[in-house]
Amino acid sequence: MSATPFPPEVVAAVTAHMNDDHPEDTLLIVRAFGGLPEATAARMTGLDGTAGEYSATVDAREVDVRIPWSRPLTERAQIRAEVVRLYREACARLGVAPRGEDGAHR
Repeated sequence: MSATPFPPEVVAAVTAHMNDDHPEDTLLIVRAFGGLPEATAARMTGLDGTAGEYSATVDAREVDVRIPWSRPLTERAQIRAEVVRLYREACARLGVAPRGEDGAHR
């Protein structure tokens, strides 16, 4: 992971939220943007100002994946917006209907 503008507690909170509340969304993101359409599970393992980091399960083995943000991030609120963007674009790319009206993460 490169230098991050986010303190460890922010990284821990974001990854815990994604892994606890949005594992299906994380899997869609990894399948669509991580080059692993065959992944059967995924979890967010970290992030920095330039990308999110994931561990995906492919053929019963763990594969590390780094998925760049669309722009450098410097503020915590930008993380949520970027993950929502990735989720929506992953749904579109994979032909999956996003959940809820706006596909928002809560």
